[in-house]
Amino acid sequence: MTSPAEGSTTATSAVPSGPPRVGACGAPAAFVVRADGAPAERTGSARRRRVRWHAGVCLAVLLGVLYLARRHWATLESGAGRLAGADPGWLLLGATAAVGTWAASALAQQGAVVRRLPGPRLVAAQFAASAANHLLPAGLGAGAVNLRFLMRCGLPTARSASALAVKATAGAVARLALIALLAPACPGLLRLPHLTPAALAVVPGALLPLATLPLTPWWPRCRRALAGVLADIRALHAGPARAVALWGGSLAFAALHSLVLVAVTRAVAVPLPPLQVALLYLAASSAAALLPSPGGLGTLDAALAYALTATGTPAAAAASAVLGYRMLTVWLPLLPGLLVLGVLVRRKAV
Repeated sequence: MTSPAEGSTTATSAVPSGPPRVGACGAPAAFVVRADGAPAERTGSARRRRVRWHAGVCLAVLLGVLYLARRHWATLESGAGRLAGADPGWLLLGATAAVGTWAASALAQQGAVVRRLPGPRLVAAQFAASAANHLLPAGLGAGAVNLRFLMRCGLPTARSASALAVKATAGAVARLALIALLAPACPGLLRLPHLTPAALAVVPGALLPLATLPLTPWWPRCRRALAGVLADIRALHAGPARAVALWGGSLAFAALHSLVLVAVTRAVAVPLPPLQVALLYLAASSAAALLPSPGGLGTLDAALAYALTATGTPAAAAASAVLGYRMLTVWLPLLPGLLVLGVLVRRKAV
């Protein structure tokens, strides 16, 4: 065990030689002992408050989704009937692209760390994470699975969290880059919504928390975390292979999800060119990422349906396309993904 530096107020920890200990429900056990003698339960209490807040927001979003589904039940029923008669060849292509998203996610995750990760277990962890992501809001499920996996591979907690931040940042940048690439090929497809004076008045209030962040007690911690992420990004880009894996996997992940929706729209005969469908997906998924629902459930569906109908697609056809996309990316892989997660937990791979 190493001793803390003189005058340090940071925590110290004993790092065992074996895999990290776990607490109840498989959560990582806290080894932190505060130097000022403050009770360690504060961290757990803050975490529980965050989880309750996320759960409350998630519940509100799901209730809104159920309300909208009840109002538009006839359209959803018609869309489901249309999906039942879809072209199986295009659906098979969409399913193949959906499988490819897990390999692309694994490639991006490998690119986000310097250490070599076990390939088959890495892909299995991404498959399990995609299932867990639809059970908790704001990506908490996928983040927890990937964090545990990286820690089991020997990465410290801080480095594991930084690797997840690097991957998430690369994914967001990749979506924006693809939007910038496709937007000139589809002029007029994306239009900024008209903002009323009341909506513009909300913008300063929304930006106020960011503006006051340097004045809060959390600023030093946020600054250290950001500095760690930037240092990891610089270290990763020192190796071309890691940079190619990170950005190639991130771009492939977004492109393959777009291909899933393109294949489904072709299967249900939605009269939209593939490039327009891909651009609509990228824009809708970027907008849906702003709301913390599990796996974008409800928010992404509503954004996709709105984007498709705004181009003149009939409501029933748009509903069938969204239902088909969800079927291939969520509902069919959900149970197998949870089973794989159980196997990984039992084998102490996560």
